[in-house]
Amino acid sequence: MSINNYQTEVAKRFTIYNSLFLDLPFSDIHRTGTLLPILSSKCQEGFQKEKTPKEIIQGFFEEMMQQNSEKERHDLLFKMVQYVERQVVLFDSIEDAAFEKIHDLKGKGSISALIARADNDRKREALIEKLKTFSVRLTLTAHPTQFYPGNVLGIITDLEAAIRDNDLGNINLLLQQLGKTGFINKEKPSPLDEAVSLIWFLVNVFYKSIPDILSKLLKNLNIPSHEWDNPGLLKVGFWPGGDRDGNPFVTHDITVKVAERLQKWILRCYYRDVRKLRRRLTFKNVEPIMQKVENGLFNSLFENQAHYTSKESLLEDLYEARKGLIDYHDGLFLDQLDEFILKVKIFGFHFANMDVRQDSRKHDGLWDELIEVKSGKKELEKYHALNEEGKINYLLGLECIPEAEDLSDEFHQEMMKSFDAVQSVQKTNGEEGLHRYIISNCQSRLHILEVYQLAKLRFGKDQNNLPLDIVPLFETIDDLAEAPGIMRKLYENKAYSQHLKQRKSKQTIMLGFSDGTKDGGYIRANWSILRAKEELTKVSREYEVDVVFFDGRGGPPARGGGNMNNFYASLGEQVENEEIQVTIQGQTISANYGKPVSCTYNLEQLLSAGLENELYPSSEKNLNEEQRELIERLAETSYQFYKDFKNHPKFVPYLEHVTPLKFFGQVNIGSRPLKRGKSSGLKFEDLRAIPFVGSWAQMKQNIPGFFGVGAALAKLKEEGDFDKAKKLYQDSLFFRSLLGNSMQSLAKSFYQATAYLKDNKEYGDFWNLMFDEYQRTIQLLLEVSGMDTLLQDNLTSKESIAIREKIVLPVITIQQYAIQTMLETGKEDRNLQMLILRTMFAIINAARNAA
Repeated sequence: MSINNYQTEVAKRFTIYNSLFLDLPFSDIHRTGTLLPILSSKCQEGFQKEKTPKEIIQGFFEEMMQQNSEKERHDLLFKMVQYVERQVVLFDSIEDAAFEKIHDLKGKGSISALIARADNDRKREALIEKLKTFSVRLTLTAHPTQFYPGNVLGIITDLEAAIRDNDLGNINLLLQQLGKTGFINKEKPSPLDEAVSLIWFLVNVFYKSIPDILSKLLKNLNIPSHEWDNPGLLKVGFWPGGDRDGNPFVTHDITVKVAERLQKWILRCYYRDVRKLRRRLTFKNVEPIMQKVENGLFNSLFENQAHYTSKESLLEDLYEARKGLIDYHDGLFLDQLDEFILKVKIFGFHFANMDVRQDSRKHDGLWDELIEVKSGKKELEKYHALNEEGKINYLLGLECIPEAEDLSDEFHQEMMKSFDAVQSVQKTNGEEGLHRYIISNCQSRLHILEVYQLAKLRFGKDQNNLPLDIVPLFETIDDLAEAPGIMRKLYENKAYSQHLKQRKSKQTIMLGFSDGTKDGGYIRANWSILRAKEELTKVSREYEVDVVFFDGRGGPPARGGGNMNNFYASLGEQVENEEIQVTIQGQTISANYGKPVSCTYNLEQLLSAGLENELYPSSEKNLNEEQRELIERLAETSYQFYKDFKNHPKFVPYLEHVTPLKFFGQVNIGSRPLKRGKSSGLKFEDLRAIPFVGSWAQMKQNIPGFFGVGAALAKLKEEGDFDKAKKLYQDSLFFRSLLGNSMQSLAKSFYQATAYLKDNKEYGDFWNLMFDEYQRTIQLLLEVSGMDTLLQDNLTSKESIAIREKIVLPVITIQQYAIQTMLETGKEDRNLQMLILRTMFAIINAARNAA
């Protein structure tokens, strides 16, 4: 789409609709809306003249509110923040309404473009063959970075539809509703609340998009849908209710309740579809069967009489109806019945695949108590004295363990019951409902085998047939380097090797972008993950294991986000490409997958990226030795530079006392605590990636998305090898994607807002260190890419970011005014703290992928 088109469809529409806010019939709204543009221009002019946020806000007060009390002035700032929040919603809705005009739905990366290309190159058979085993799984996580409550999401959906139709009267009404509706949860949501809010996307978006894509794909490839044997080509994973890592509020009861909700909602979707279908299938030998299907679903839903206990029993009846249509009625309306059968095959009785996740250190603690309760303290001491091999042999040699109620630690009891929850969900929703246990912070074979043996002894019945996949999650730079060696030894373990054979020789391995970046900086984390994938692929192929990589990504580039499609298209032949699995969360869900049209587009892009990587290998996707050496040099320099920065004596104090980090625990957006562990002080290693990355985003500094990139390129320049980096940028899709995503982080930074800190006695040097690297990185990224400005190769994205940053500038200034005032007075001020808390919502929502 041309930039002129974007200006017409989005920017100008925003200007027009934004004026409607001034006419809303609410107290003070006209005054707030009239003064806001004045404050906005004061902010722009003020920062250009190097004024501090405090000078800008106080200057505004003196000029516009000279007679008003301090309370009245602060009340106006709160109202302005609320006003901007609603402007952000309006802009989101306008951009979403123009989605088809901004994106080429049939262009590069779409299913139709891929099939046309494959046909042109005589690769149709190869494409069909790959589709038989390929899979894309998007996992919706319980990490909340979306601040809108459900009722606001509903208004946004309706507002987008009204904007699409140019329905001015309805837009006006919805803006009034928006003005009256609270944007903040009064209390923290429970894990069940989180699950319910994400089920909304399953019902309203994924239930429509996934079958549509699959139907279109099969139709274009002339494959009858009833013959299709890979309904899991596109699927949705689900973490709310199963992700226990650092969240004490997720219990085994919650897991079971979430699974029940998922089943209720998928049966509800089926029931609605069957009622529509029955209006067409009114024939002898078919209607009675469809009546039986409708009644069976009704009884399961509303009478608590489960007529259907599995997708197989439902499919049996649907196939009988299908046979009746063919045998007696020339297949009339067969397409519609086949579409419904495809949905049942895709979503089963589970709707989405749940996972359980827990931290490895918690399993260590649980085993300690189990051994002590079973055999006494001395036995535990003996166990602790063993080496890793000895501990593994000891655990695998156990034939029974104490019951959950024999343990005194309630948390350990709960962990034991989580294995019961897995069995319970499998019984009702099928094995697809929950069949994976993810071990975060995994650092050894022992960590994996601890869970394997726990599950085996807890499941009990048939110990040679454990219906559970154990998934290690490697996160830190050191753990990523150790991962191939850990998996090699694991594959050599007789008991685990036997388990893998029983699980079709498939091993899923999760890799954490967020914690990797937090630990090792931007380039090192991304390069370490690619290297780990290559080595893990090599080891797995050696042991004839099909390895599947599951990427733990967040929204912004700092957490593995940014342009994911380019990333997956760039992985090359040395990385196993059986499936693409990735976590998505917060605004990434609502921005990229929140509507059927955007969901379909982005799923197709991801699917095509994975398929093209296999069908069209090229030198652009495969790194040669010289290129690898160069990236390794860049990664090592940036890693050292980032490590020195992380070890700076002001690093943790700055996060704790200057950024809004501590306020993340007070915003009622998610059920999870701010950090793992219960220690009172702030420990860097316990800090979760979301508040860590989110704090830098609030300050408009975005450190994790670029810090060390400039230092690495500068060193290369000093050594006379900068031309090699330029060539690498032209020749390697991986390197281009890496630097392109970093440019996004820089485009969303605004260091003028915190420039007052350069004169701060305590933090001045620290701020200058960040600012110097920011400037250097921009300059060298432009040089290496041959661009004049950031994101020159993606002008619509550049324009979108610029408008969002302009809308939210007054809120950024207000937040920094509050931070600056408290730093200068050295006193905690409740009103200013509330102001900071209130500004966080708009800043996060405006960025769309800030945490």
